[in-house]
Amino acid sequence: MRKILVVIDMQKDFIDGALGTKEAVAIVPAVLEKIKSYDIKDVFATKDTHHPDYMGTQEGHNLPVEHCIEGTEGWEFDKSLQEALEGARVYNKPTFGSTELAKDIKAIADTEEIEIEMVGLCTDICVVSNALMLKAFMPEVKISVDPSCCAGVTVEKHEAALETMRSCQIQMP
Repeated sequence: MRKILVVIDMQKDFIDGALGTKEAVAIVPAVLEKIKSYDIKDVFATKDTHHPDYMGTQEGHNLPVEHCIEGTEGWEFDKSLQEALEGARVYNKPTFGSTELAKDIKAIADTEEIEIEMVGLCTDICVVSNALMLKAFMPEVKISVDPSCCAGVTVEKHEAALETMRSCQIQMP
């Protein structure tokens, strides 16, 4: 069985930049070890990707903090993860979930048996969005999220998102 790792938005702005938290900083070493434990051909990563007009978007009105503007330092993967993610398939996504990521992984699942493990930021926004989308595209594929490799906007929202995912049959190790 092929095991796929999905790394969600491990970018500077979510770790120690515009929207960073101490919890996000704390998971970086564990995420690095997780990435290293997979064959790079089985690692898929997303990058939250906004543009200079971000503040005029619906998300910008609801979260009025410029972040992950394409081409900026905050948009880049955390420096300690950049080398480990070389060769991974990377998806720039303008919103919380990536339909392109889900379609590409489903294409793999259509030809071979897979399991998906997910890590990253933020548990309560982009991790949960992608986990539920992957589950909707592939209801019979085992999908898990490693809580020790995720952080939410707050600790409480992290826990709430984990509970939501458990309710939707996303596994927790």
